[in-house]
Amino acid sequence: MNTDEATKIILRPYVTERTFALVESEQKICFIVNNFASKSKIAEAVTTLYNEKAVDINTAKTVYGKKAFVKFESTEKARDLATKIGML
Repeated sequence: MNTDEATKIILRPYVTERTFALVESEQKICFIVNNFASKSKIAEAVTTLYNEKAVDINTAKTVYGKKAFVKFESTEKARDLATKIGML
C-alpha cells in the first residue's frame, strides 16, 4: 500500500477527552477512517503512514463517521505516535 491509498483510508485522528485518555490507559489512538475500510486495511494504512504495527483494531460507526480504535504494543509507542501526529 502506498501513502496515497493510506491517506484515503485514515482521514484524521479523532481527539476528545475520552480518546486522549485512551492513549495512556489502553495504548489506543482513535482515528476517523473511510466508511468502507476494513480492519486489515486500517492496520496496513497505520503501518504505511506511521511505521507502527497495530496490535488490535476496533471499529464503530458514529455520527462523525467510522471510528477506528487502534491498539499498539505499549503505552510508549502509543504516546510517541500521538505526539508525532499532534494529539499531545
